[in-house]
Amino acid sequence: MAAVQGAVPFFLKRSRDIQFVKKNGRRVSTGLFNLQICPGVAGEPMMGIVIGRRFGTAVRRNRAKRLFRELGRSVRPALVPGHTFLVFPKRECLNLPFVELRNVWRGTLQRQRLARLGEPSL
Repeated sequence: MAAVQGAVPFFLKRSRDIQFVKKNGRRVSTGLFNLQICPGVAGEPMMGIVIGRRFGTAVRRNRAKRLFRELGRSVRPALVPGHTFLVFPKRECLNLPFVELRNVWRGTLQRQRLARLGEPSL
């Protein structure tokens, strides 16, 4: 799929940007992924996905990237402007159903005040 002309990119691509977040961000850990959060420019929020070769085969790494790209796209409209964050998936994320992974993802983003998602009804 081609990006729309003039659209603001959401995913970090440049190594320089990823290294900046790694150096200046604060780290948050969950059982399924780690987040590195860095206050950015007052513009649109941005997200990067970092997976090393220790994660597993290329098939497993690509599957994890696809999962987290979809999770990022699903919350993009609710993200608070001015933050850039990196996701470091853990192997365990592939063993969970997508619905459970999404719930952990959304809950983590809300707790870190990165997203304004609807509160669950009591």
